[in-house]
Formats: sequence, C-alpha cells, structure tokens
Amino acid sequence: MQHRYGLLKPLLFLVLLLAPIWYPAADSRTAVVLDVAGAIGPATSDYIHRGIEHAREHRVRLVVLRMDTPGGLDSAMREIIQDILVSTVPVVTYVTPGGARAASAGTYILYASHVAAMTPGTNLGAATPVEIGGLPEPDSLTGRDKQNKDGDNGQANGDAMERKRINDAAAYIRGLARMRGRNMEWAEEAVREGVSLTADEALEMGVIDIVASDMADLLGQLQGREVTIMGEKVTLDTTGIQLVPIEPDWRSRLLSVITDPNVAYVLMLIGIYGLFFEFANPGYVLPGVAGAISLVLALYAFQILPVNYAGLALLALGIMFMLAEVFVPSFGALGFGGVIAFVIGSIILFDEGGTGYAVSLPLILSLSVISAGFFLFVVGAAIKARNRPVVSGQEEMLHSTGKAIESFSGTGRIRVHGEIWQAQAAVPLRRGDRVRVVGVDGLVLKVQPYTPETEETS
Repeated sequence: MQHRYGLLKPLLFLVLLLAPIWYPAADSRTAVVLDVAGAIGPATSDYIHRGIEHAREHRVRLVVLRMDTPGGLDSAMREIIQDILVSTVPVVTYVTPGGARAASAGTYILYASHVAAMTPGTNLGAATPVEIGGLPEPDSLTGRDKQNKDGDNGQANGDAMERKRINDAAAYIRGLARMRGRNMEWAEEAVREGVSLTADEALEMGVIDIVASDMADLLGQLQGREVTIMGEKVTLDTTGIQLVPIEPDWRSRLLSVITDPNVAYVLMLIGIYGLFFEFANPGYVLPGVAGAISLVLALYAFQILPVNYAGLALLALGIMFMLAEVFVPSFGALGFGGVIAFVIGSIILFDEGGTGYAVSLPLILSLSVISAGFFLFVVGAAIKARNRPVVSGQEEMLHSTGKAIESFSGTGRIRVHGEIWQAQAAVPLRRGDRVRVVGVDGLVLKVQPYTPETEETS
C-alpha cells in the first residue's frame, strides 16, 4: 500500500503542474470571459488567441472581452483584431468597470468586435498612432532632397512618415467601422485628432452598440441582437447562458512576465554581468549559465517590445565602460562615464509613446546607484593598490632585514624572511649578525650591517 502511494505522489505533482494549462469545461450554453487589463502586448494577443480558439473548439455561444487598457503595441493589436475578424464565435468587447477605458489600441479592438459595449463612467478614443522604438527610417530622399537634407527637408521627411502612419491607421479603423456599421467619421477623428468619448456620448454617436451597467445587463441587452459573422447573419441567444472566465495559462503568464519592460531590463543586466563574471573567473559555471539564459530571454523580449535602439546602444556602451574600469583603472573617467550612459540609455530604452511599456524610473535609479557604488568601490580599491607598498618580488627584498647564518668575508649566506639567500657584504660579518638588504643582483643580495643609524638614513 505504501509503495502504491509512493507512485501516486509524482503523478499528483505532474497533474498539479499541468493544471494551469487546462481550460474550464464549456458547452453550448456558456460564454467565455477574457480579461484584458493593462497595456496590450504579445502576452495579451496570445491569451486572446487561445481563448477564442477554445471557444471555437467547444462551440460556446459568446466570447466577452472585459477591457480596461491605455493602449499597447500596434502588432499585438492587429493580431487580436485578426482573431476577432475570423472568429466563428461572436466577440463582445465590454469596457468595464466604471472608470475603465479603451484608449488607443483598445478603440480599434472595440470597433472590430461584433458588439461594442461600455459601462457608464468609461471612455474610449485617443487612437492616434505614435512611433516608438525601432531602427531609424531608411533614407528615401531624392537627389535634390539629399542636397538639402540638413535644412527643412529632414523635418518634412519626418512629417511625411508621420502622415503615412496616421493615414494608414485612419484607413484601418474606417474599414473596421464600415464592416461593423459604426461611426466612420468619429473613428477617423479619433485617429487624426486624438479625441475621446464617454460611454453615453459613444452610444449616441453610433460608436458603440450598448451601454450596460453590469454583466447581467449586458447579457440581457444582447438577447435577440443580430450580428454578422463571416458574412452571415446570426441572432444571439443569451437566455440561461453561463459565464466561464478563462485565466491566462502558464504560457501567457510567462510571456507576460518576460515582456514586462522592467523584467526584460533586469534580465539583460543579469545576463551581461553573469557572463562577465564567468569569463573573468572561468570554472564557476552557474553565473555563466544563469547569465546566458537571462540574456537570451531578454533578447527575446526586446525582439517583440518597442525597443529604442539608441537607448540600447547607450546602455551597452555604459556597461562596457564600467566593465573596462575594472581592467583599465582610469580613476573614475570610464566608470562615471559609463554610469551616465547607463542612466540615459535606461531612460530611453523603451519609449512609452502611449503604449504603457516603459522601465520604472525608481528601478533605473536603484540599479544606477548600485552600479555607481560598485565602481566607486573598484576605483577606490585600485587607488589603494597603487599606493600600497610592494610586498612581493625583488623590490620587496630591498630594505629587508635578516641574519647571517655563517661568518663570512665577501660572500656568504643569510636568512631573510625565513629563506636562505646568497649575500655579498663590503665588510666581514659574523654568524648571528643582523644585516640589511641594500641591493639585489639576480639571486644575490647586497647587504650591510644593520644598525639603528642605517634604519634612519635609508
């Protein structure tokens, strides 16, 4: 019996480990509820994609996105909208609770949904796209423009790129508005002018379909409503429907943690310092392993986050300068220059730009203070080392004292620091006489009799 329970323990552990990836049971009388809170990023799009797939596979009646977001990444937003547009299950986006918002990317998702709903006291809008991160735009100027690019043409080119982004976003949201029969004029104004609406104003202007005080009110108003799914009219039936919340699984939670700018930032620092420690002290293994894993995770996060590459370059340069201080002491020039580059690079590493993705300023300041303190310690240790008297080598033997272990005239043996050396003396010495080293010639010490006077005059 004990043996049987012993076999069950690992199995139980495995079940508990895998439990987070299981979805709640659902049937045709259920509505799947997905919570979209905070900035919209890769973790959000993965979570919604898997939730909609779950709803399709289990033939549930409805998918409800409970939303409260300041916006997010354009790429993640478009992935979510693509999932909504191809969904065979009606998707209702519900901005709740009171005080919540569907700003920026949230407005686009609201427009793409089969039904758009809001709670009183919420708002939407401010959908103007903002350029964040990325590499510099390629030089697309003509020959004539290139001759004058130091003038107003540089600004004109920047304005042209901005117009391209805004026009693209305006066309995108107009297409969504036309598809769902919603107010196209206001949608374009939200993109071009960044305007916002309250829930009641949005309902009055035909931007949303429902204003509901709570989930029960929402389901009641959805009853009998007709929506278009994949070109076909579908009438919603919400009578007796059961709400089934779906929590993010381990994959979505892991992705959410990794793609947090603060976590990615710390992972990068752990990776760099771990690898540096391993290269400086080969054989420890653990710092190298932890550093390599952390750096790979950080690079993965940077790939899908809006990284400002100028900030990343400054950050890397700052770390290189600070590490160089360890090997090439410059009495603080490299170290403090590195700290300054480190701070500036950290601040501009993620340009928030309305996405909600940015490194916490207290975290930046804390790590900068720690780095500065570390390199102050390194510089101080280097200065002390340079001022410390020599304690090894031939130089250390100078002015050392010892005893003659035999009587000799010219060349004989003496004991210095517990070692026996050949010595030369200009005067005869007797066994037991104290001597003082005044010179070194290869492996032969030049000595003279030791007296307090020689101590004072040396």
